Amino acid sequence: MQPVGRFAPSPTGPLHFGSLLAALASYLDIRARKGRWLVRIEDLDPPREQPGASTHILKTLEAFGLCWDGDVVYQSQRHSLYQEALGQLRQLNLTYPCNCSRKQLRTRGAQGYDGYCLQHPPASLDNCAFRVTHPEGTQFFADRIQGRREYQWQGHQGDFVIFRRDDLFAYQLAVVVDDAEQGITDILRGSDLIDETPHQLLLQSHLGYAQPSYAHIPVITNAEGQKLSKQNLAPAISGHERQHLLLKALRLLGQNPPTELEAATTEELLQWAIVHWHIARVPTVLSLPQGEE
Repeated sequence: MQPVGRFAPSPTGPLHFGSLLAALASYLDIRARKGRWLVRIEDLDPPREQPGASTHILKTLEAFGLCWDGDVVYQSQRHSLYQEALGQLRQLNLTYPCNCSRKQLRTRGAQGYDGYCLQHPPASLDNCAFRVTHPEGTQFFADRIQGRREYQWQGHQGDFVIFRRDDLFAYQLAVVVDDAEQGITDILRGSDLIDETPHQLLLQSHLGYAQPSYAHIPVITNAEGQKLSKQNLAPAISGHERQHLLLKALRLLGQNPPTELEAATTEELLQWAIVHWHIARVPTVLSLPQGEE
């Protein structure tokens, strides 16, 4: 079966270097196996989005030569698919309403979720989220970069939200529905999302979806150990620096491009990287040297 991968940014700002690392790794891992690479804009949370960010992200990918297959998919246009999946889970009695706030959970000293709304069901569905019960016990999966990941679930600590109290579909549900509908076979993304994977595996099982393989590149940090992210004001990347940034990304990903590639075009650089891609060389920890934030 032809591999199908994807890059799925949220339009909360322009791409930064950490985003480029994830996009490039995903692109190379799929292209090296002659697969299809898709782009999906995860615009599920309007209050956090920046006007024009989606267009900026797509233009940046094009400037770096990371061309995708097919049309770009926007989650904001797919609510009917998420509603159908939510209805299926509710019909199977795999969800329950919850009107607990974060403040209430903190007041109760909850570690994760405490199952309060199972014992005290809300009187009304108004202002309610919907949670999926995560079964107790041990759960594990094999990550292509990080290795075996094991999780212990106790009580209702793992119960997670798939529909939010503000009437927005949660990331967990949307990403699982979209990956299945788009036929995604291989997910390569940042390790800040690795602990979401067990919930996504559970949803895939509940909804009868095929389970893709997972690989999580380490989240890159600066010299102070801070994650390179929009929240930490990571600077936007520019297509004017594409050769320099692509070479830097390849070195950090352990691919060891030769020095003669410093004079290569973007197309030549990517072609070399596709031919020589080895996921086994990707390190499990990444840190930028001092002064390279």
